[in-house]
Amino acid sequence: MSKKSGQRPDTLVVTTGRDPHANFGVVNPPVYHASTILYPNYKSLKERDLPFTYGRRGTPTTAALQTAITAIEGGFNTALTPSGLSGVTTALIAHLRCGDHVLITDSAYGPTRSFCDKMLPRMDIEVSYYDPCIGADIAQMMKPNTKVVFVESPGSNSFEIQDVPAIVAAAHAGGALVIADNTYGAGYYYKPLAHGVDVSVQAVTKYLCGHSDVMMGSITTTEAAWPATIAAHGTIGQSVAPDDAYLVLRGIRTLGARLERHMKTGITLASWLETRPEVQRVLHPALESHPQHALWKRDFTGACGLFSFIMKPCADEALAAFFDTVELYGMGYSWGGYESLIIPQDMMPYRSATSGDFGGQLIRIHAGLEDPADLIEDLDRAFAAFNEVDR
Repeated sequence: MSKKSGQRPDTLVVTTGRDPHANFGVVNPPVYHASTILYPNYKSLKERDLPFTYGRRGTPTTAALQTAITAIEGGFNTALTPSGLSGVTTALIAHLRCGDHVLITDSAYGPTRSFCDKMLPRMDIEVSYYDPCIGADIAQMMKPNTKVVFVESPGSNSFEIQDVPAIVAAAHAGGALVIADNTYGAGYYYKPLAHGVDVSVQAVTKYLCGHSDVMMGSITTTEAAWPATIAAHGTIGQSVAPDDAYLVLRGIRTLGARLERHMKTGITLASWLETRPEVQRVLHPALESHPQHALWKRDFTGACGLFSFIMKPCADEALAAFFDTVELYGMGYSWGGYESLIIPQDMMPYRSATSGDFGGQLIRIHAGLEDPADLIEDLDRAFAAFNEVDR
């Protein structure tokens, strides 16, 4: 089904990327496993006039997912990659070349930063990091060879909300395009392209999949940014498995319902944590206590289940007691699935333009789909164990 004019987000995630009447009335797109695509004759082979030419270039299954993500993000077209990180790296490679300069938010996802530090200099691409709260003042960091400004709003783990429209205006005025990591907003609660961004990348692994069983990334662009993006994507050899594409399509159908629950539970947990004497500060953009709450309210239509809080200074033994007591929160990386997660984070290795010292242990929570009351009781028991240790 193609996007219909005026469809609201909850309707869109149910209808987009489906065409039952083209598949014998089957509701969901079928899974096409393919490497070789056969052409009917010599002329067709020579002109490559089929909609699909080779498995790596896509199948009807992956095309359905591309259509769905493009509609959700509000873009021109979408390329799929094997992971969120590969989506970021492919987007950067597509729009940078030897001698260019790129500006990266200091709050970027750690592996994004690692790629920028370890790989881009080998291509003779200069990398500078900027304060995520810089806003329009980023114009002062622009150079004649600045070709890309990378934003991530909210910031990974620290949840700064960036003034993306102001950054976009400065970047475009300086001849650079803007790439956004939009995993938090999932294209549902935040649409970077509507704010002037040129390329929106997601770790589809997270909310679009929603079940912690697929690794995938997406790159959605404007029409102007598409040719360079898809050329790099094909040249590098990126592709995704049709079974994974099917699973993500299935996850997208419940995206609106899941995100609403994740948001409500996350805000409930964050508000409760603000009352705890052990907690120094809660980093959740939907709370009025957040420094950039006004920006979040201006640009976002909601929040997901991810946020952080900072413990007051304490001994590592107390933290161990806290983490070893929780039962409903898994201790593992990633997020966006149905289950709640909790991990400690050290920001010191991932900051250079701003301080990585938050004055206490930063702890990241992903609020899952469990009952919020049970999740609070679990944290309450963990705090009790925490307080039994000499801090």
